Amino acid sequence: MAELLTDDPLVTEGPAPLFEVDRVRVEYPTPAGPVPALEEVTVTVPADGLTVLAGPSGSGKSTLLRVLGLIDRPTAGRVRVSGRDVGGLGHRQRRLLRRDRIALVVQYPPENLIGHLTVGQNLRAAAESARVPADPDAVLGWLGIPDTADWRVEALSGGQQQRLAFGCALARRPAVVLADEPTSQLDAASAALVLDVVDRLVADGVPVVVASHDDEVIARAHRVVRLREGRIEEAA
Repeated sequence: MAELLTDDPLVTEGPAPLFEVDRVRVEYPTPAGPVPALEEVTVTVPADGLTVLAGPSGSGKSTLLRVLGLIDRPTAGRVRVSGRDVGGLGHRQRRLLRRDRIALVVQYPPENLIGHLTVGQNLRAAAESARVPADPDAVLGWLGIPDTADWRVEALSGGQQQRLAFGCALARRPAVVLADEPTSQLDAASAALVLDVVDRLVADGVPVVVASHDDEVIARAHRVVRLREGRIEEAA
């Protein structure tokens, strides 16, 4: 499946980690005043393998994932991507970087897909959004759901939809895949199949960062960053 991966990755040769987060603070406004979601978070994410951001609900793991994905801007602190400080990038530059290099999978399978398109059309749309060639049949075979290109998305099970979501991420040829609680809406059997897809992505050289409290996800990680109440508790 290596032929589906990018030839011009964000990940560069050399020692630079994929992400470097330096004393990042994130606050969200509320009627009662700003509420911190992350406080003085410093952590690095390597440019390979599966990194899991772990912690209970409200620990800040999803917020940290959104910071890595250039969706949320830190209130304070610095974020580097492959050694490049992205704090000074404007909205358009951040959007283009997300489009071309960072794929995001969210926890609710239908929200990752375009419901009125077929399975194959979803894969083609994902590839076209990143301006790369599409090969839906190859991706569907790799995902273990061949011969479904003409199906409507609603004909797939939740687990198949989530595998397709990772397939759409792969079709974009990203440098990194970020996933927010990708197994939380699935039964154990479907979750295991989704995690097998994650394992194959990593084996094919695509780094994956997952925010999750799922013990099975954590067990497969190459590195675990544990958060609690917006702070790093442990990184190993």
